[in-house]
This record gives sequence, C-alpha cells and structure tokens, in this order.
Amino acid sequence: MDRREFLYGLNASLGSIALTAMLSEETTAQDDVVKVAHFPKAKAKHCIFLFMEGGPSHIDTFDPKPKLKELHEKEFQRSGQEQSAMASGKRYYVQTPFEFKQAGESGADITTAWPGLAKVVDDICFYRGLQVTSVNHPAANYHVNTGNRFGGDPAIGSWVNLGLGSENQDLPGFVVLPELSFPQGGPANWNNGFLPTDYQGTAFRPEGSPLLDIRPPQGVTRRQQRRNLDLLAKLNQKHAANHPQHEQLAARMKNYELAFRMQTQVPDLVQIDDETQDTQDRYGIGNPKTDNFGRRCLLARKLVEKGVRFVQVYASSWDSHDYILRAHGAMIERVDQPIAALIQDLKQRGLLDETLIVWMGEFGRTPDNGIRGGGVRYGRDHNPNAMSVWMAGGGVKAGHTIGATDEVGMEAVEVVHPLRDLHVTILRLLGLDDNKLTYFHAGRYKQLSQFGGKVIDQLIA
Repeated sequence: MDRREFLYGLNASLGSIALTAMLSEETTAQDDVVKVAHFPKAKAKHCIFLFMEGGPSHIDTFDPKPKLKELHEKEFQRSGQEQSAMASGKRYYVQTPFEFKQAGESGADITTAWPGLAKVVDDICFYRGLQVTSVNHPAANYHVNTGNRFGGDPAIGSWVNLGLGSENQDLPGFVVLPELSFPQGGPANWNNGFLPTDYQGTAFRPEGSPLLDIRPPQGVTRRQQRRNLDLLAKLNQKHAANHPQHEQLAARMKNYELAFRMQTQVPDLVQIDDETQDTQDRYGIGNPKTDNFGRRCLLARKLVEKGVRFVQVYASSWDSHDYILRAHGAMIERVDQPIAALIQDLKQRGLLDETLIVWMGEFGRTPDNGIRGGGVRYGRDHNPNAMSVWMAGGGVKAGHTIGATDEVGMEAVEVVHPLRDLHVTILRLLGLDDNKLTYFHAGRYKQLSQFGGKVIDQLIA
C-alpha cells in the first residue's frame, strides 16, 4: 500500500473534519495554543453568534415606528437610484401588526411577541445604527460572516481563532450549528478562506450524529487508529525532510489528530440527558416549535463551557415579503424562549461576562412593500440601510439602546456605522485589534475589516 492509499484508508474512520481538510486548500497552521489577546483586560473569551438568516424586520421586533400607523397603506412612487427591482415603482407603507411595549428597568422597546426576551432585556445592548451594502441574500450572508460580499475570505470565527487560539485541544475552536438545510451561500459562510484549514468552522448536524463517521468502523480500535496515525506521522516526517517546501502536511496531520481526539469528546457533548429537566424545559426542548433551535442553543452553551471560542447558531428564514404577522410571528416563537434561556443559563453559570452573544441578520426590512399578485399582502422587502442588532454579555453596554433610524425606519440616522465597524467592535470585545490581527496572503497583509474600521465605542461598557 502506498502513502496515498494509506491516507484514504485512514480517512474513513476519522470523521468529517478530516475529509473537509483533505478537500480544502491547506496551509501550515500555527500552534494550537491559547494566545495573548491584544487587549488582555477584555472580558469576552468566547462568542455565540445567533444568525437570523433572511433579514429580520427591525420595525416589527425592536424599533417601533408609530408614524407608520398614520401612513398605513398610503401609496407612493419610489424614484431615484434603486438597489433592486423590489425597491422600485409603486409602493405602500405598512404599519407593524405587532404591539410594542417597554420592558425591563431599561425600558427597552420590544414587541409583545418576545415574552422570553422581555425578561432579559436589561442584559442586552440594542443597536440601531448599522448599515450594510447588499440586498442579495447570499452576498449579504457572506458580507456579515466574512466581511467580503463575494465570499472566499475567512469567516469571523476563523479570525477569532487565529487571534485567540484554542482553549480545548480536543474540540474545534469554531463550531457552526446550522439548520437542517444550509443557509444561502452554503459552507462558504464559515470557510477558513486563505487561513490555515485549522481555522475553518466545523458544522455539527442538527439531527443524528453531529459529525458523520465520528465513530470508528466496527472492529477498528482506538489503539489501531493510534498506530496508523503514528505511522503516518513518520511517513510525513520523511517526506518533509525530502520536500521542506511542502508544508501542507502539517496542517493535514493536525486535522487528523483533532478528528481522532474528537471521537471521545463529541458523542458525550451533544447528549442532553445530563442536563436537568428544568434546564431542558427552559430551552423549550420537547416543544415541537422550539425543540430544534432550543437544542442548538443548549449545545452552544455546552460548547463554550468546554472552551470552544466561536459558536454560530443559524435560524432561518426571516425572509418575510408577505404576511409578516404570520411569518415573523412563527420565527419569533421558535427562537424567543431558547435565546432567553441561553442568556439566563450563561448568567447563572457565571459565563455571561466572558461570553459575547451577537444577534443579527444580513439586513433589515423596508417600511413599505410593493403590490404583488394583484392584492395587498402585508410584508416587507430587503433594506440594507436600517436594521436592528443586539449584543449581550462580554463587556457590552447592557440595558442601553444605541443609535436610531428615521421616523419610518428606512435609514439609520444616529450612531451610523458600516458593517466593518461592527466586525472591528466584536473583535475588540474579544480583546483583538483588527489592525494587528492580520495574515499575509497574495502579496499583502489582510484583515477581517478588509481595509480597516472604527470601533463603535458607544456599544462597549
């Protein structure tokens, strides 16, 4: 058996992360150790990124616009330079079908559709000043996740791992918990890009085994696997001595070794039987409407508890062009209880201060809609100029609402920042300096913000 055949034979028993590494462009990884942050006093050590794919409407969640009640169903003709066909021609204003109230000691604006989140608003910092640049779902997803609308660049979780290193040698530093179907744009949303393969996001399956082939084939013992890996390492050392320019093998072997160690960690990690019934009930596990997202939120807590740096949890789809009461109402019902439980659980365990939670979609929604299908169907179209983002834990200014949009929610008008500034702020909360967190590729040093950004100081306590 030659070396290539040996590699493929070994792959069958070491899990999907090894297969991903084999299929990706590989470069030599840095040592998997905890690194010194650029700002050592930063509170956040981990991040849970709740990605609401599809574009949740700020006007129907956290940014009330009473002016729309006055303008409801008023028609107008939109003119000027438009970003897409859905934002042109005859339009009509749409008031929110949801009821807003002020919750908590902070008096945060929130609709009554969020009873769970209303209980924890004093732990949250709401931000209304963000703007993005794309109204197309895949491009906007790439933009939020990688800083590049065209894809191909490292995901924010990959950058965080590059800067902070690993706290657990037996688990990936960047884990993604998607829906059963992947988001628009697919795995490129959590790719390592030009960074070493060690930093790519590892997607855990929402049903069944979290990773395919995580358990060895019947009859193959861990001792046998260990002997195979040791033999392969010797072959690689010989190859490296003869071909020192071929540095990809180091990264490849790291992924094999990690996959081997994950066999003992992952199966137990994804089990929730060790959680109390009260904890499971709080996350909504067992309720058909909240079970799936609740399980993934609970798993996110277990992962950061084990030292995983960056966990991304997807919820889709918020793409409510029509019937927004029904569509957004169903999505809120799915995620409200699990998210509130996640915040409360982390807080009770003393983990909220060191865990940054980020909630956002790829863009916001318009205060108006077009007329399609010959009738009025109250919904909203894509809006890159105004959206709601909120963060909790990890050193954010809890109990505050920062920024504002205009009277109908079409444009951000106070504390206005582009997406790259939010990326820079997230890194700063994790103790990282975007200008120092760089990687040399294609003739220049690259960074998450692409060409630099500004920290949104108003969001930091």
